[in-house]
Amino acid sequence: MQESGAALRTTIAPAAPAVALGDVTIAFRLGGNAVYTAVEQASLSVADGEFVAIVGPTGCGKSTLLNVAAGLLAPSAGTAAIFGHPLAGLNRQAGYLFQAEALFPWKTARENVAIGLEVAGTSRAEAQRRAEDWLGRVGLNAFGGRYPHMLSGGQRKRVGLAQVLIRDPKILLMDEPFGPLDAQTRQIMGNLLLDLWTADRKAVLFVTHDLEGGDRALRPRRHHVGRPGRAHHRRLAGAPAAPARHRRGEARRRLPRAAPGRSGTRSRKRC
Repeated sequence: MQESGAALRTTIAPAAPAVALGDVTIAFRLGGNAVYTAVEQASLSVADGEFVAIVGPTGCGKSTLLNVAAGLLAPSAGTAAIFGHPLAGLNRQAGYLFQAEALFPWKTARENVAIGLEVAGTSRAEAQRRAEDWLGRVGLNAFGGRYPHMLSGGQRKRVGLAQVLIRDPKILLMDEPFGPLDAQTRQIMGNLLLDLWTADRKAVLFVTHDLEGGDRALRPRRHHVGRPGRAHHRRLAGAPAAPARHRRGEARRRLPRAAPGRSGTRSRKRC
């Protein structure tokens, strides 16, 4: 038998992005047959293990896009896919950290962190053990028995972060979670978030209206969104970071750059 001598080549298809929104339009019907378009033809993708921020002014549709990725809002037009599969209903592979606090005031920090596991069927003892571990990861070892009103704003945000991450979601959706905090606490929480992300690279979609905060929290990639309207997309390869403006009396420290080999491109959307 004669051998062909041809080399055997195996083609590996690229992995589907964790989140892919294609030409998404969100429109709401108003009285008198009027239609308000909050987002028009917006597209973005978040690769598995990638940290992407959506940066834009208040009211431009950032949270609306995040709600589409969470499955809380169906697009009027366009597509939403999670790991290559069309999103229908709630995104069960995502954890959502809202801007507003979502802690039960009658439960302790430990109980708030554990409740997601208990609802999913984990035994109370195991859920409490894992909650204690996560409180340690966010620096609250000694605060597990305290109720939300006994905690500072930054501590409550740490509890909320642990509450989401304890269920080990593949995707983390964050809607300006550190917005209400003071500048120093936001910096501390940003460092904590990056430390947790570096240890376990989840796909993260982070929404903020703070240009400086978005630049500090994210080096690999950003999406800039303008006022409501049509989004025009273009990539900027190697674009310089936005300058940091130091306000009087505010201590700032630049977060470390992304690890070598990560994407250095930034995406910009203008309306």
